[in-house]
Amino acid sequence: MKLNNQFSSIEQVTSQYLNQNKVSVKKEEGNFFDKVLQEKQIEKKVNENSNLKFSKHAVERLADRQIDLTKDQMTRLENGAKKASEKGINESLVMVDSLAFIVSVKNKTVITAMDSEETTDHIFTNIDGAVLM
Repeated sequence: MKLNNQFSSIEQVTSQYLNQNKVSVKKEEGNFFDKVLQEKQIEKKVNENSNLKFSKHAVERLADRQIDLTKDQMTRLENGAKKASEKGINESLVMVDSLAFIVSVKNKTVITAMDSEETTDHIFTNIDGAVLM
């Protein structure tokens, strides 16, 4: 609404500004909530069915990359970490089908996860061994 001198009042501008921000904040909060919920569901699923722990980063990567591990894949991942431990590997790349996992063997923790088809350079750093399952 314009006043006689063609300028909006401070109250009108403030009201318009605050109403615009409320809408965008709600959208962002909704996306954030959905992402957190998805991560918590994945974290619960992988940590309750495994001898391995999944770091927060690994859970985020599983959610972001929409990787859903089957029981068979989880079993092979655990067996790969066990084989790496038997060989004295500390930080291992464990390949299960087309999925790549970096595992801290001594901590029994999956550090990160990715679909090997999505990485263009196929370079993995800070590992001292690899297990292909």
